[in-house]
Amino acid sequence: MPRFLEFLAAALTAVALGGPAFAQSTGAAPAGGSSTTTAPARQLPDDPVPGQGAGGIQGQNIFEVKPEVKRDASSEPGYMEQSNGQRNRVQPGNNAPMWRDVFRGVEGYSSLPRSQAPEAGVLIQAPVQYPGTRMITAGEAWRQVRNSWILPYGGSLLLIVALAIGIFYFAKGPMGKADGRGGRRIERFTPFERAAHWANAIAFVTLAISGIVMAFGKFFLLPVIGQTLFGYFTYLLKNLHNFVGPLFVVSLVIVILTFIKDNLPQRGDVAWLMRLGGILGKGHAPSHRFNAGEKGMFWIGNLLLGAIVIGSGLVLDKLIPNLVYERGQMQVAHMVHAIAAVLMMVMLMAHIYMGTIGMRGAYRGMREGYVDDEWAREHHAYWYEDIQSGKIPAQRSKPLVMVDDPADRARPA
Repeated sequence: MPRFLEFLAAALTAVALGGPAFAQSTGAAPAGGSSTTTAPARQLPDDPVPGQGAGGIQGQNIFEVKPEVKRDASSEPGYMEQSNGQRNRVQPGNNAPMWRDVFRGVEGYSSLPRSQAPEAGVLIQAPVQYPGTRMITAGEAWRQVRNSWILPYGGSLLLIVALAIGIFYFAKGPMGKADGRGGRRIERFTPFERAAHWANAIAFVTLAISGIVMAFGKFFLLPVIGQTLFGYFTYLLKNLHNFVGPLFVVSLVIVILTFIKDNLPQRGDVAWLMRLGGILGKGHAPSHRFNAGEKGMFWIGNLLLGAIVIGSGLVLDKLIPNLVYERGQMQVAHMVHAIAAVLMMVMLMAHIYMGTIGMRGAYRGMREGYVDDEWAREHHAYWYEDIQSGKIPAQRSKPLVMVDDPADRARPA
């Protein structure tokens, strides 16, 4: 009986440990003996083979796992050269070729007439590289030039010149001693010359103020008056800018034709430049009717920069006939217009300063047309010598004479 219980316990243990995996059993002993024998353990199929490492789950570097590559349309030769129609046949909904062409500036089909919309089939301009930009679409390149170069450096230049003029005024004060009121009156500007000058000056100031607000107003005016009022204000200034532009063109042409003969190089111009008109050294440097500084303003500020501003402005206003107006041309015209306008404003800021508070008697001469002997001798000695010698008349225009109307005279009783 005890041996039966022992055998039953061994069988239950074998079942609990996996049945056949239990490798040890108890054999029957001879009737008269007490010894037992142990059978050798049987190797299971899942057991590791000696000398080949441990069994179970094996580790692996995830970066060395290669995904299963299934051959598809992208593996075919000429896949990147496919047209949009070919791509849709092998990969429906894949419009990559179309958008790749759009980014390169390839022209598509448009039903609009080419005379009215020459670039209607071009959604995005082709990449270009302007100075200071990356190789990118032309529209983005223009935006980078405007926002990264023209606005910050142009605005800084205007502020620096305005600050320099203010420092110079408080350090030196108005130049000259004569105010142009006493002595013999000499006609410096005729009524026609003054009318042409003031028409051009008013047009320029209007264009300058409107241009500054449109370009830089979002930095100093928008936070003050708010977005709604700023939007209406800039819209008004934009239309005023476009309207006054042609007036500036006509008046500048008249000014150039009127004053060109007195702005040719003459004796004393180099000496005036060497002394900066009297800032360096003692006393004012002699000059003719216009000194070298005024002549530089005429040739560079009015003629050269004025021609560039006018030409580019006419392109932006689409006022040049038979010209195909495309986005690339308009972008280049805008950049040229902005740079030339800033340089012209810088030069005219100095001119306006000298013609108003920077020099005594200068503003009165342009407003009334006359100066006196002392002012002419002090600032334009060579011009005064020509007047004294009779080479230039002191009164060039015919003075207005008030004639009494006989009807207004009192009749005798």
